[in-house]
Amino acid sequence: MTIGQLIPFGRSTRCALRPAAMTSSLIAMLLSAVCLVHPASAEGCTKSLEYILNNAGGQLSRPANAYQKLLRTCLQIITMGNVQDAFILKDGGIAVIPRSFTAMATARTLAAICQEFPMSTLRFATKREARKWLTEPRFVVLASSNSSPSCHELRGKQ
Repeated sequence: MTIGQLIPFGRSTRCALRPAAMTSSLIAMLLSAVCLVHPASAEGCTKSLEYILNNAGGQLSRPANAYQKLLRTCLQIITMGNVQDAFILKDGGIAVIPRSFTAMATARTLAAICQEFPMSTLRFATKREARKWLTEPRFVVLASSNSSPSCHELRGKQ
């Protein structure tokens, strides 16, 4: 950030950023904070967010604070028991690669995530998708969560 990006804010001594500078600064701070706090466990979350931000061409489909919230949610989902990795999807959902692909383990994981994040939309990977997603996160970002019901719908609160 340069001094040229700062403009006076009224008569106070505080300064405000121009909108374009503010968005890029917010994204840069967000990514650097994640890399410092969650260096090993945040692989899928940060890789998918970086792909979305780098390939948006300046046109993000959601406001910056929505991506910030998705990243926080994704990082918390990674810490859950049956979650091997998680990714942010371009459409605003979160893709999850479970450690165990059994129906019971997936149901428990889904219930735990929906309990903690009731407004989330999740997409669980199949074994085949998991292999592809772990080697190339860009495939995950482009996956759709539109066919997956949101936690809000699963809990019967439509």
